[in-house]
Amino acid sequence: MTSALCSKPSAPHTLSDDVADLSHSNTMALACMADSVVTLTDEVQLDEFMAYYEQDTQHRKPLFVLSGGSNVLLPAKLNAIVLRPQMRGIKVTAQTDSHVDIEVMAGENWHDLVVHTVAQGWYGLENLALIPGLTGAAPIQNIGAYGVQLEDCLQSVRAYHLPSQTWHDLTTVDCDFGYRDSMFKRQPNTWLISRVGFRLHTDATKILASYGDVQTVAQNYAIQQGRTKPTPADVMHAIIEIRQQKLPDPKQLPNCGSFFQNPIVPQDQFATLQSSYPAIVGYPMPDAMTKVAAGWLIEQAGLKGGGIEPIFTHQHQALVLTNHAPYIATKQDVAAAQKYIIDTVYKKFAIQLSREPVWVNADGSIGYDEHVV
Repeated sequence: MTSALCSKPSAPHTLSDDVADLSHSNTMALACMADSVVTLTDEVQLDEFMAYYEQDTQHRKPLFVLSGGSNVLLPAKLNAIVLRPQMRGIKVTAQTDSHVDIEVMAGENWHDLVVHTVAQGWYGLENLALIPGLTGAAPIQNIGAYGVQLEDCLQSVRAYHLPSQTWHDLTTVDCDFGYRDSMFKRQPNTWLISRVGFRLHTDATKILASYGDVQTVAQNYAIQQGRTKPTPADVMHAIIEIRQQKLPDPKQLPNCGSFFQNPIVPQDQFATLQSSYPAIVGYPMPDAMTKVAAGWLIEQAGLKGGGIEPIFTHQHQALVLTNHAPYIATKQDVAAAQKYIIDTVYKKFAIQLSREPVWVNADGSIGYDEHVV
């Protein structure tokens, strides 16, 4: 982890027609060739590039922002200029006895950031350990796990508005977060996030470990260290252990994490399902709604380990789609498996699953309802 903000400006990048292979730049390992890629290591570079981009009318193509590639489904041919924010750095901006404010550049690895903050005694992100990707992409999806969402600790986002070529310092309210959702997600390819601000607490007795096996595993870690109660570090290690047991490593078996969102249905619909399927897994939500475990639905529909070759659900976690033909399989292969799973679950439970990863069209635009291309 770096400890100081990068600020050294560099010459503006020129546009080229050189085709860039992005097959190794997405964790689903889908085959993808892009027109060109521009790597940004500081904010000044973006200003310089955009000035050049506006002038270079002869080569101007659509822009597409790609972070760590952990939550995207790329097309086989991407006819766009890919902007990759790789700014690095972590900086403490304020500190009291109870909390610390930090500013993190977009190119910092998310899991490494979580480990770093816990080691420093800064808490709040530990439940989000082992989520793949870079920090700059985290607000887009409002990443969440084990009872915590990014918005719980986020204070600010610095982002560049591509259409107007202006910088904006945004608050949590400005980001308009929802469940796995944000203003950035609803306005794709409009914003490029360069840094994110967090407020973390310093109380080692304050933890959230009520989801699944987290409490039991965290307690075991505490006992091993001679403590009676788990700390945030214990919770982090517990979640790492649980996720490693349940989720495949993208480096070993390509995937993009949880592929389907947990659907939210009215309580009366859930009660009806519960009468037929007493073991159905659901969590109460506001406004008389219930969040249903998508993984349970997929498994009960007989699709654990199933799919359409070469895309299958993981044999230990039905919520994850895996690619068994890395760097060869395409988005069309994913689309076929996705449609098969959605249709099968709907036929059995009358619940419509929604895809979580971002669907990227050939021109760099984002699709929302496409299941088969």
